Formats: sequence, structure tokens, C-alpha cells
Amino acid sequence: MASHLSSNHVKFKVGRPDEHVAYSDPIVSPQPHVTDHPETSNESTYRLSSNPPIWLSWFLGVVLLAPGLRAAGHQPQIPSLQSFYPSDQLGQVFILSSETDIFVDEIYAFDSGSHSNGPTLLDFAETFRSDLVHMTSFALPPVKVTPFSQAHLNSSGSAIVLTLSSSSNHTLYSGIPTPEAYDFLVSNSSYVISGSGPIGAWWGTRTLLQQLALSEQGYNATYTFPAGIGTDSPGWEVRGFMLDAGRHWYTTEFLAEVCTYASFFKINEFHIHASDNLWIPSLLYGPDWRSLYSGFRFEPPQDSPIAGLVPYRNESWSSTSFADLQTHCAQRGVTIVPEIDTPGHSLVISQWRPQLMLNGTPDSLNLSYPETIPTIHSIWSQFLPWFSSTEVSIGADEYLPSLADQYISFVNEMSSYIGGISGKSIRAWGTYEPSNTSSVSTNVTIQHWDFPSASIPRDLLHSGYRVINSEQTFLYLDGKFPGEGGFPQTLNISLLFSGATAEGDGWAPHIFSANDPANNTAYNTVGLRGAIFALWNDWGTNATTPLETYYQLSQSLAVFAEKTWAGSGIRASELTMEQFEAAYPPLNARAPGQNLNRAVKNKTSGDVVFAFEKLPSLPFHTGVESVGPPYTFSFSVRPSASDVQTTGDITVAELFMGTDSALFASSLTFSSNTEYYPLPPAFQLKPDIWTNVTIQATKEYTLASVVQEGGHSETYWYQTTLNIWGDYLTQANMSFAAPSATIGSEGFRGDIANVMLRID
Repeated sequence: MASHLSSNHVKFKVGRPDEHVAYSDPIVSPQPHVTDHPETSNESTYRLSSNPPIWLSWFLGVVLLAPGLRAAGHQPQIPSLQSFYPSDQLGQVFILSSETDIFVDEIYAFDSGSHSNGPTLLDFAETFRSDLVHMTSFALPPVKVTPFSQAHLNSSGSAIVLTLSSSSNHTLYSGIPTPEAYDFLVSNSSYVISGSGPIGAWWGTRTLLQQLALSEQGYNATYTFPAGIGTDSPGWEVRGFMLDAGRHWYTTEFLAEVCTYASFFKINEFHIHASDNLWIPSLLYGPDWRSLYSGFRFEPPQDSPIAGLVPYRNESWSSTSFADLQTHCAQRGVTIVPEIDTPGHSLVISQWRPQLMLNGTPDSLNLSYPETIPTIHSIWSQFLPWFSSTEVSIGADEYLPSLADQYISFVNEMSSYIGGISGKSIRAWGTYEPSNTSSVSTNVTIQHWDFPSASIPRDLLHSGYRVINSEQTFLYLDGKFPGEGGFPQTLNISLLFSGATAEGDGWAPHIFSANDPANNTAYNTVGLRGAIFALWNDWGTNATTPLETYYQLSQSLAVFAEKTWAGSGIRASELTMEQFEAAYPPLNARAPGQNLNRAVKNKTSGDVVFAFEKLPSLPFHTGVESVGPPYTFSFSVRPSASDVQTTGDITVAELFMGTDSALFASSLTFSSNTEYYPLPPAFQLKPDIWTNVTIQATKEYTLASVVQEGGHSETYWYQTTLNIWGDYLTQANMSFAAPSATIGSEGFRGDIANVMLRID
């Protein structure tokens, strides 16, 4: 290491992250170390105490600052940093280039933290490298494992180093130590991330990537990061979201993309509600209850005693596909928490074995019937080996209050049974049950969602329960909003930033009531684990496409990440609503490892994705799999008189196909997932007649304008029908991605011309 530094250098003494090292650089002034401080402005300096954090004792080498470069400030990100102190030397930046190395400290490379089968620090580094390549298009060198003190000798340029701190004192707000914290040191030549656990180092890489997304000027740009020191840790242990997959079918490929996106904002749990049924009382409590839609998503082997439990095997996940999903999410710091809901919301079990249901209540199981609990045991024993999480949810939601003692006995029995055969603990939806003789074990985490009586969360916490906040007032969403008192489609940003209490405070996991402060707790209450917001699909699979589900989740995940990482009114560095709204769009657009926006690389508003006046043959492959809204998609079509579409078989004659949707000749029907959405029956393409079609889509709607030869233009909206609790039917607009991968199909006979797809 050089012993003399020009004014363009920062110097730190070389040492391991867990050694105490003195600092001698003249730009650093001794001052008590502050760990909870707002992000400073560009003019601020950072100060190191005479007893600095141990992770700072490392320096990879000395690199001259490139002429003309000035360090930009650390941009407000989502969630906000606990603290960052930029260097007081003007122009100090870390430069990321195609030659930047990624090193993993060899002592910790294979450390997987508290989960023996979880991702190691090296695994996280490999995923991080993949994300960097995705965001920059750089051909980065492979990740290297090396002794910490030798990393600078093995680097030909700048280096990013992942390590762990063996004596981190980071805690949650409750004072409980957390493995999810990280510190980072940025100099001219190095960007060092030191996690309190492997997952903490992973979250540190998300901070680096967010700064890249917020500061970049385009693909293949030069990326710079301000020199300085930072520290960050979450306020709460559980920062999650729940998706109702029991009433709506999703593929594991889609769920994996959602995991990837959520991870970018340091969301760490994905609660999958994997069994449920629609609630239409006239069907559920009448003679036709067997016909009401229900879903169970885990697919047992064909020779399993419970094989008949799954009503739609084409809408279920195999053990392999679910294992791949869990692994994918874990490699991005997200734990899948699976839920099988009993004894309520159990129509799918009653349809399989009617003898188990409560008389007159098919969606509730009879816990006093001798075969009921053994059957539930058999279901869990089949699937517990599938689940890699240390916790599972048994649901236990909305059972009859008159059977409270049976319910409580059941929950405690399931806690003992699941813990006994798998070592896993359980969660249950609920609150206090009306029983004077028994109570749910405090080993069960209670996921609060409603106030059947006063002071429930506070009393639960005082009684020794661990609680997760899913209070419906703030945290419930639904697949499509019916318009009369239903849940919204996205989290209310204004409510979460300034409308959660009568005093105008923002929301955080300790806020359960907007109207009664007595029902809220202190933010640092022991036992308050965090929060999970829930997206329900009360109206079924036809109500939304998977991408519409993503549109609901995308901003909701980001704002929820801020409020469960930092909270409201706790840290001075927390985001304002204005900062959030400025940071979110570029972060949403550049989140790595997924493309849920179905964006087209290097294409933006007004750009034509492709245009073909004539096609050489059908089917024709464009190389563009799917394009998300907003877009305009126009074409001319002339079906042959002998085409299959005239027979009404809409599943064969595809005009266009893509990853997320298809468009059929019959009634210009869109399909998505397993559902079909035709135009009104009165509309049909005419054989041997040219029809000009223009489809326009936003995230809120899709419409088709059609002009048939010799006729006038007519416009149709793509809609679906929602059955609102059996009380009435209502129409809702649908948004579809453009089916852009393939033009024409073997089943379509006719001509397609003048095809144009433009991003709006």
C-alpha cells in the first residue's frame, strides 16, 4: 500500500473487518459515532469515532480520481437508509466498470446464517453479479473467493467486497439482534459491504443496485457512487406480503418474478394463501355447493391417499416446481410462508370428503367428527417436507365463535403436531376467541387482521403472544374493487405517509387503529414481529390477469417496504412522501432479475417495437415475447371462409400469441392464464373480408377499434363479470399485455397484414 496520499485519495489502514484499527487520515475528525442520523447533504462530512465500527478497518488500495468526476450525493432510496455520511473530500467516487471485481471473504463464503440449507454469502454474491450484469450489460469477471486482506492484490480495477462482521451490534427496534443489517464503506477503489449475516450483506447489495438505478444515464453508462460510510438495519423482523392463490391460479414462474421484484425493496416474506374458495352464499349454502369454485395448489402424487383433494391438477404446483420457487426466492432473501387454511375456508376439503364438513356449512370442517383432524394431519404430513420455511400458516380464519373451545383445541393440536414432525412453528389468522376455559398457545404467532372487540393486538402482546400486523383498515387489498365498500386495489400512499392516525401520523407496524390510540403499541414492543399486507382475490381467477396482480403489488410493495423497514416518525432519515414518489418510478423501471413491466429493451414511449406490412408465412416469430401497456397494436385480418374460427372453437385459431396472453380469431377473444375474454357475441370477423383492428391498452383497460370492409369503426371494451358475494353482477375492465411473440398459427387459415406494435 502506498504510504503517501495526494489530496485526491482516501486512506484507511488495512485490517480484517473484526479488528480494531486506528485511523490517521487528516480528513477524518474524531467525533462520537452516530448510528441513527439523517442522510446528509453533499456538503456534509462523515466523522469516525476514536472507536469506529469494526467493519471500517479495511482498504483495497489507492486509485486516482478520474479527471472531471464529482461525487454525486447518495440518492434517497426505497426503503430509506438508516444513515450515510459522504466523504468530505470533493470528488471522491467509486467507479463501477466492466472490469470491477466482486470478491467474497473466504472465511464467510459458505456461511448460510441461521438456515443450514439457505443461501450462502457466495450464493448471494453470484446472484448479485447476475443483477449487475442485467442492469449494466457489463461482462463482469466471475465472483472470486479470496482472503479479505488479499482482495486488493487480486483486483485489476475497482472491487466490490462482501464480508460479515463477527461482532455486529445491530438490532431491530425491539432490541433483538438482527442478521439483516449491514454496513458499507465506499472509497475510490472499493465498495465494501459487511453484513451482520449473509442476508444483511444481500440487502446491502440492493442498496448499491438502487443507487445505480437512481443515478444511471442509460445502458453502458459509467456508474459512480459517492465515497462515504453507511449503516442500515430493519426496524422489524417480518416485512411481507400475502397473495391469495387459493381463489386465483398463478404459475410458479410468475410468483418467482414477483419474489425477485419484492426483494429489490428488501421485502423478506412472501405468504402464499394456497387454499380457499369463492364465497357466494346462494351457492355455498344451497344444494349446488359442490359447484362453487375452490382451489388447492399443492399437487400430491397420483398414488397419494390425498390425491383427490386437488380439484384442478392443471392449476396446482408439483413438488419440483414449488421447490424451485422456494429456492429462487431464498436466493433473493425472500422466505415463502405457505398457508393451508382450515378449519374454515375449507370448501375444497368438503368437496373432496363431504363427511368432514359442518352440517349446513360446507366451507367449515366439523372438528368433532373423528376423521377430521386425522385427515388434516395427513394433508400436512404430505406437504410439510416440501416447505423450506421454519414457519407455516394453518390459516384458522373465521371459524364459528360458538365452537371456540373446539377451535382453540384444534390450533394447539396443530401447533404440537406440526412442531413435532417437522420442527416448524405455526401462524394463525385471528384474535382472542370467546372462550372462558382455554386459550391458544403463546407458541402460535397471531396474524391480526380485524377488531371483533377492543384492544386485541395490545392485549395479545401483553399476554406474551407474538403478533404480525395485517390490520385490514390499512393493509387489505382486493383483485378488483367493486365500488361499494370493498377493499382498494393498491395500498393508499397518503394514508401510510400521513393519514394513519387522527394526528396525521404515518403508518408503521405498531399502528393497528386509525381512530383509537389505545389500540396501538410502542414501535419497539417486544413480540411485535412486523407486518404483512394482503392481496385477496375474492372475485376469482377471471377478475384479474397475473400482470394486473403485479400492477397492484408493484408500488404497494415499495411503500410497504419503507414503512416496515424504517417506520414513521422514528428515524430522521425516513422518506417523505415526495421523496418516495420521486424515487419509485426509476426503481420500478430498473429492478433487476425480472421484467414484470414487460418492457422492451432500448424502447420507450412513442417507439415502434415492430411493423410488418406483409408477412412471408404464418406462423411468424417476432423475437419479442410480450409487451406491457401502454401500447397500440394494429393489424388487418382476413380469415378464410373455411377457417376453424367460424365453428366457434376459440382455442385453436390464434391470431397472436405471447408469454402472457393470446388473441384468437373468434370474437377477437383475449386469453390470459386459464381464462378467456371475448368481445360481445354480436361481433365476429367476417370470412374473406378484411377487418382493420386497433387495440389500445393501459394498465387500467384494453379496448379494440374495428373497421370491417365497407363498414364504419366500432369500439369495444374488454371486460369481465364479477359476482359480488352473490348479491349482484358488475363489469370490470381488463388490461392485457400485447401477445407479440408469434403472429398467426397452424390453426388459423387466412391472411394477416399491416401489423404494428407501438409503445405509448
